[in-house]
Amino acid sequence: MAAWSDLTFDVLELITGFLPFLDHYRFGAVCKNWRSVSKRSPPPPQLPWLLLEEDKETGKRKFYSLSEAKNYSIEIPELRGRYICGSSHGWLFAIDIKIAGILINPFTRECYELPHFPAYGEDTDVTTLIEKKPSDCVKGYTFEEMQTLLVFKAILSHDPKERSDFTVMILFGEFHTLAFWRPGDSSWTVVDGPKRRMEDVLYFKGNFYVISSMNGLYVVDFEPEPKLRKVGPEIRIEGCVLQSYLTYFDGNMLFIERYGRSSKNNRIDTARFTVIEIDLEEHCLYECYDIDDYALFLGRNSSIAVDSSHFPECKKNSIYFTHLTESHSGDEFGFHDLGVFDMADKKISTFYAVEVFPRRVDSPVWFIPKRFW
Repeated sequence: MAAWSDLTFDVLELITGFLPFLDHYRFGAVCKNWRSVSKRSPPPPQLPWLLLEEDKETGKRKFYSLSEAKNYSIEIPELRGRYICGSSHGWLFAIDIKIAGILINPFTRECYELPHFPAYGEDTDVTTLIEKKPSDCVKGYTFEEMQTLLVFKAILSHDPKERSDFTVMILFGEFHTLAFWRPGDSSWTVVDGPKRRMEDVLYFKGNFYVISSMNGLYVVDFEPEPKLRKVGPEIRIEGCVLQSYLTYFDGNMLFIERYGRSSKNNRIDTARFTVIEIDLEEHCLYECYDIDDYALFLGRNSSIAVDSSHFPECKKNSIYFTHLTESHSGDEFGFHDLGVFDMADKKISTFYAVEVFPRRVDSPVWFIPKRFW
């Protein structure tokens, strides 16, 4: 029998095509030849992972692998003490106690330093916040809480490894105002728009779209001056909507409403989701009752759609969601309000094993792991 080290490149590449993400990493750590193969052959498509809190004793970051129903603790020094405010294309957006932001691939540890974020509120400047002590308060919030409030969400137009002319778009401040940054910019550029809270932002078919709290749909026009332009049909809602999302499925834009209900201990939990397809050309809305074999992953990440037929452990025609990180969650609520919503029977169940999931989750964020090399 031939030695493993004698296997040809084409055979080794075939093997890597079947390896899960971490096994792909272990494969590349065996020897120089195998590492060379792993660099040329990226791992196969993966189910999203869930980034959890930092281990207070070791400083390592905890991750939850949905496909394995297992936790991992990984040393990523750049993330120590940082709050995660978004993920996109396998990259994370993180803010430290000084409210300095970075864009990082947590496994290759490639990193972009981001400019100071735009001012929070009319009379608060980031440069003054940096000088404050952690115990000081700004507008009733502690300094630590300011991290979670300064940037609500951040997404990318493209993977920086695939295109150098990518754009970072954030929702920041009290009204989740839009601002963007591109490599080479010295500061963020604020997008002019209506004085109302923005719920979510999506990069779709070459444009950034944003949905407001009044359920107006806007597109970002970058020229001549960045501003929001209203598009699409009017969207009306009823009931207790906790959060609205924008995503896409099968080439179509989707608007998703997350409804809540009061439960025991005066807690507000997620009750159900409504999925609506937006036809921008015909200015029409169609309620969507079935997303076939797909599963959607919603949270502070760029929304993710996964073909569950490739992953037997993933529930088809379902929405996986994490808890809200603002008024409806907090210390006592966070652990309880995350799960998977079955669009067929309208029931919510857990996607995790209780024994491996922490009791306190600071910033659970879905993300697609990318290669290590």
